[in-house]
Amino acid sequence: MAHPDDVDFGAAGTVAGWTDRGVEVVYLMVTDGDAGGFDDGITRAEMAALRREEQRAAAKCVGVSDVRWLGRPDGRVEATLDLRRDIARVIRQVRPDRVLTSSPERNYERIYPSHPDHRAVGSAALDAVYPDARNPYAFPELLADEGLDAWTAREVWISGGPLVNHYVDVTERFDRKVNALRAHASQTAHMGDGLTEMLRGWMTGNAVAAGLPDGRLAESFQVIDTA
Repeated sequence: MAHPDDVDFGAAGTVAGWTDRGVEVVYLMVTDGDAGGFDDGITRAEMAALRREEQRAAAKCVGVSDVRWLGRPDGRVEATLDLRRDIARVIRQVRPDRVLTSSPERNYERIYPSHPDHRAVGSAALDAVYPDARNPYAFPELLADEGLDAWTAREVWISGGPLVNHYVDVTERFDRKVNALRAHASQTAHMGDGLTEMLRGWMTGNAVAAGLPDGRLAESFQVIDTA
């Protein structure tokens, strides 16, 4: 994901369900979120350090302990070959079956998921899954210099995009999602109870679209077969 808190807004309930079933989850944050927050009295370097700590705390709420960083500047991410290589490197290190990322497409119905950093990271991550990480001749230095063999991730889950083909009922894990987002206090403290109300509104709409019973809450994704 591009920023600390992106995974929690989009998928914290789903991630909690994975870890509850014993699935190992690793986070890779492309930026430190240094352009975030609302406090003019804190330096951007201090904000970056704070947001790293907040993301680690949020990850613990949903059972994730391995959080990695690329340290790219917040607000200036582009889907370059260098970024593709750096994401492909982590894919080859972790060897995941599933990659969760943001959408490279703009969502005109709900603009907030379509931050340019999100779209750039989604594009680079998809290219890192196919073809970069699986092709031993793409970025051959990863194999020659770092001993990282090619790896094929079998599927990609896209969060926040305009197309949805899969919903996950996270009703029983909603409180953990809220707790994860409240751990990002520099970004969410000003929202108060409005955070929970906003999430319920989004997730109730997802549940209705999924055909779930009244009172259920869901997260939505586009799942792509990349095997």
